[in-house]
Amino acid sequence: VQLVESGGGLVQPGGSLRLSCEASGLTFSSYAMKWYRQAPGKERELVARISEGGAFIYYADSVQGRFTISRDSAKNTVYLQMNTLKPEDTAVYYCMADWIYGSNDYWGRGTQVTVSS
Repeated sequence: VQLVESGGGLVQPGGSLRLSCEASGLTFSSYAMKWYRQAPGKERELVARISEGGAFIYYADSVQGRFTISRDSAKNTVYLQMNTLKPEDTAVYYCMADWIYGSNDYWGRGTQVTVSS
């Protein structure tokens, strides 16, 4: 199983980025997909979650209204569209596949997002 994130980078405050996470080696429709982030010196936090069919979505309060999670089953890919970025969004962003039938889960290696002028 592999989860490969991409799309991170350096962006100015107020800017946008779209993260992608391509999954392979698993049955994508059996996994809820999550985005976490971890800033230096802080604990990893859940940013957004999308159910296996895409019908149920959760956002952390800190990103509600600015971030949008989506998934494309044809491409085995989950996205995180991040708008109106703030310096406090700076973190390593991780993709996670959460098996809906049990406790198996898989993590990507992360992609750095830096919001700075």
